[in-house]
Amino acid sequence: MLAVETITKRFGGLVAVNAASLKVAAGSITGLIGPNGAGKTTLFAVIAGFEKASEGRILFAGQDITAQPAHLRAQAGIARTFQIVQPFAGLSVVENIAVGAYLRHSGRAEAQARAREVASLVGLGAMLDQPASSLTVSGRKRLELARALATEPKLLLLDEVLAGLNPSEIRDMIPVIRQIRDRGITILMVEHVMQAVMSLCEDIHVLAQGRIIAQGTPSEIATNPAVIEAYLGQGAAKRLQGSAGMGADHA
Repeated sequence: MLAVETITKRFGGLVAVNAASLKVAAGSITGLIGPNGAGKTTLFAVIAGFEKASEGRILFAGQDITAQPAHLRAQAGIARTFQIVQPFAGLSVVENIAVGAYLRHSGRAEAQARAREVASLVGLGAMLDQPASSLTVSGRKRLELARALATEPKLLLLDEVLAGLNPSEIRDMIPVIRQIRDRGITILMVEHVMQAVMSLCEDIHVLAQGRIIAQGTPSEIATNPAVIEAYLGQGAAKRLQGSAGMGADHA
């Protein structure tokens, strides 16, 4: 579905993404993780067309979209959510979602019907006529997800859709993400909530200092020394191995 090939993104002298490559299989939930400042959101912006790649190329469903602007990528079937949720505060929930639906449905009635269907999928069916400004953090996250889904994407880029939620809200959101995938939408997600990443993703890529340093299944990533050091610092993997060894000796 998606192939990112040696993408580099520079901002002046700063290299935010450095020759990063990854693939996302159709029908999968793929994770992109890494410490703060690793370049994850910048890579998302390049994939979605909000930033231009300095080098490399992006293939979507076999087509080179590297030079395409964001609106053409949206029409092709790429949608993304944003870390900082900014709904149209003066509009209702259903009107906010309908903004996304207008990409495929030019008529107001059709767009609103699509918006109501999407709202039900993400758990906002009872809040359709509420002003978006009245939603809780959890409600706004669901609204952000719904606005992206209303564009009827083939590939959905989720940028920390679980950030700011409490544990029970995260538990409630995980089945929603699975249900979206089960409807045939491929998902690439940036996320810091490791419990959710390990539960949802079949394949995970790890970005650190702009580079992909590891790729594999959740179990492979959880025990990868390079990943442990990227999160916990140099020497952390050896320290953890030593602690495990001491625990085994005491046992």
